[in-house]
Amino acid sequence: MTKIVGISAFYHDSAAALLIDGEIIAAAQEERFTRIKHDMNYPFHAIEYVLNEAKINISEVDHIVFYEKPFLKFERLLETYLAYAPYGFTSFLKSMPIWLKDKLFQKNNLINLLKQHGNYKNIEDKIKFSEHHLSHAASAFYPSPFNEAIILTADGVGEWATTTVGLGKGNEIKLHKEINFPHSLGLLYSAFTYFSGFRVNSGEYKLMGLAPYGNPKFKDLILDNLVDVKKDGSFRLNQKYFNYATGLTMTNENFSQLFLAKPRKPNEKITQFHMDMASSIQSVTEEILLKICKSLSNEYQIKNLCLSGGVALNCVANGKLIQSNIFENIWVQPASGDAGGALGSALALWHSEYTPDVSKNSKDTMKGSYLGPSYSSEEIKAQLDQIDANYSLLSHENLINTVAKDLDKEKIIGWFQGRMEFGPRALGNRSIIANAKSKDMQKKLNMKIKYRESFRPFAPSVLREHLSEWFSLNVDSPYMMIVAGTNPEINIKLSAKDEDLFGIDKLNTQRSMIPAVTHVDYSARIQTVHKETNPIYYELIDKYYRISNCPVLVNTSFNVRGEPIVNTPKDAFNCFMGTEMDILVIGDYYLDKSNQKTENLINYKDKFKLD
Repeated sequence: MTKIVGISAFYHDSAAALLIDGEIIAAAQEERFTRIKHDMNYPFHAIEYVLNEAKINISEVDHIVFYEKPFLKFERLLETYLAYAPYGFTSFLKSMPIWLKDKLFQKNNLINLLKQHGNYKNIEDKIKFSEHHLSHAASAFYPSPFNEAIILTADGVGEWATTTVGLGKGNEIKLHKEINFPHSLGLLYSAFTYFSGFRVNSGEYKLMGLAPYGNPKFKDLILDNLVDVKKDGSFRLNQKYFNYATGLTMTNENFSQLFLAKPRKPNEKITQFHMDMASSIQSVTEEILLKICKSLSNEYQIKNLCLSGGVALNCVANGKLIQSNIFENIWVQPASGDAGGALGSALALWHSEYTPDVSKNSKDTMKGSYLGPSYSSEEIKAQLDQIDANYSLLSHENLINTVAKDLDKEKIIGWFQGRMEFGPRALGNRSIIANAKSKDMQKKLNMKIKYRESFRPFAPSVLREHLSEWFSLNVDSPYMMIVAGTNPEINIKLSAKDEDLFGIDKLNTQRSMIPAVTHVDYSARIQTVHKETNPIYYELIDKYYRISNCPVLVNTSFNVRGEPIVNTPKDAFNCFMGTEMDILVIGDYYLDKSNQKTENLINYKDKFKLD
């Protein structure tokens, strides 16, 4: 059996993944173990986990693959500083010691770090390096259900590439086209993230959520000044307005003068201007992606598209791509960010060196993205006893019935089952779930559970067979990677007064029969729930449906603002006791907040930094 460990690390979202004879056995982000959001450090705990999941030690691993090539990245850094000299000298002085100490000699660094896991003979011969965008492309194509596909990868930057086009067929991926740094769709979007007062590489999804509150009034200004977009979607950014190539910020004074504003500080009020900026850059991003995809479809005449890279997490743009019908089938890697590079690098090596049989069926091989740790009933009980929790152990049938009734009563449930999800989305195993029909639930979840901005929308989990009854979509969306509209039949016509509302004032108007998951533009980021991949979550929603006649639940990640998604039962209990959640369910253990000891309550609101 061939065992391959893939690693991503040292930028953001460090992770590890394990393949055995090409099968995805386990994958997890380091942040879930260290409780440091987007942890960039060497993924010691994630590697330990994937080894333990397979009950092997490090000496049994045949290959260890790092997700990018540090020398190429260093080359880009040096060439960029030389091209812009003498600008960027301060940034150069800050980054060079880090590169010379750690990053440039990555192989030696990795060898020393891997020794922490045990004795590993001939380790130097086992370590390999993939290219950043090949890792992304492999993570998208090889687990997909397609034997042939166009692969589009778009992110901030890898070594040099920021956007690549590849073709996947059987075992082989060939990258045919690329756009290189500093011209980057991901960095363009991140520049607006920064300017709007959110954290780069973290707050981009906030910008996406903010966009429907605004109007794209700056779209022409962006297209006329910041980015030159060609008919085929290729683009160049005007570096006159940006500072990311050599500076310590994303935008510069020219950018501020163009928009007649300064970057928003994180504690400053979000205004209609910021909403319009979000709407404008979202519209530009969608236009570029649609142009690229239309051009690729015409050129290659292939009906399948695979997406990866951080830009593929823009599920609104993904929804527009599906609506466009440019491709018959689209598959998005659920861990499209750098964490997924760990998986992709391992898959790239397996398929290039071992040429396995790759005949595929209609399903992907991501196992629902449930690739993280799970806990036995005995382990759950031990952790709950250690933290002095009060709980009841229910039969499975009783548990499902009780929680379904709780949901109907509009109680908020921490739902912890099976293996943790790989990627940024909670998909029903580390989720906070609630009644989607409640008019007040969106506001309550944001303010009293997640401790985050009131404008942020929540996602629906819907039984797959009922999808089209409630949403304008009829393709699988198991990974919450597609935004689509609510079905007009469930929408509620707004009053003339409500129609005239602007910006954040739109928030508290009921737009559909499921207001808790209906965004202000009648859209929702949809998760279809399938009996085959998550039978327990499916069973719960089905039971709730029989009580409420609604096969839809609110599903948000089990964490608060700035906290990684919970991993262990103890993590879940801490989050439960630090928020206004009503019920916690871990496996078949049922915990009611009203039965917990007051000394176990935690001040959780300010524990984590703004993300």
